[in-house]
Amino acid sequence: MVGQYNAIKDLKKHLTIEEALVHVDFSENYSLKYAEVQSFHFRALYYSTESTYNEHQWSICVDLKMVNFLLGQQSGYTKYPCFICLWDSRAKEDHWKKVVWPARENMTVGASNIINKPLVDRGKNIFSPLHIKLGLMKQFVRALDKDGQCFKYIWVILQNLVNWIFFPGLSMEKIKAGIFSGPQIRQIIKDEQFLYTMTDIEASAWKSFVLVVHNFLGNHKSPNYEEIVQKMLSDFKTLKANMSLQHRFLMH
Repeated sequence: MVGQYNAIKDLKKHLTIEEALVHVDFSENYSLKYAEVQSFHFRALYYSTESTYNEHQWSICVDLKMVNFLLGQQSGYTKYPCFICLWDSRAKEDHWKKVVWPARENMTVGASNIINKPLVDRGKNIFSPLHIKLGLMKQFVRALDKDGQCFKYIWVILQNLVNWIFFPGLSMEKIKAGIFSGPQIRQIIKDEQFLYTMTDIEASAWKSFVLVVHNFLGNHKSPNYEEIVQKMLSDFKTLKANMSLQHRFLMH
């Protein structure tokens, strides 16, 4: 995770006038009526990406869905979603107890949820800190009591935003699913009353999350970032949040 953070920072710093850093994302605000359309799109994208990448050998900064696509991994809720190790996403009783999992030695098609030949060297994948932040926020909100004051107040914060055009498509379903944008998370962090709606356990997890955002996932990296990240992971465990792939990457 630290190496990826430094790599993308270095790429931005040394871009020439003839280069561009392309940030690719998938929208979660729509679904396709016909699965065949999506399948056709991904097949065409797969072959065009293979040709382009073989020519340029870029470093790739993408979200987890695109990581799955580029590395030939099966999408969706799979048993082995991590490209670094064989973390078992379904062994939930071990998630917060077991830190070290067997390394994924290779990306062999047909083994451990690899369904296509990888298009890129996995060492070329760089995770955006934004996507780590979005994933952590999702698990925090999902762990909240949906009848509690903290969860209800999130809706109040977002409803009170003046620039409504800047936050289109707001719905209670999205909040329950933990789907937020970067600007929405920043607005929630800024709200001074938010902490007062929380239980002690919720408040501890939230404060730890905010510290990680400000001291590791932003432009500033604190000298004691490892301690800060470990504290957040411990607090999320106490909150009984589900472990996500973002948590796993922070453990590496």
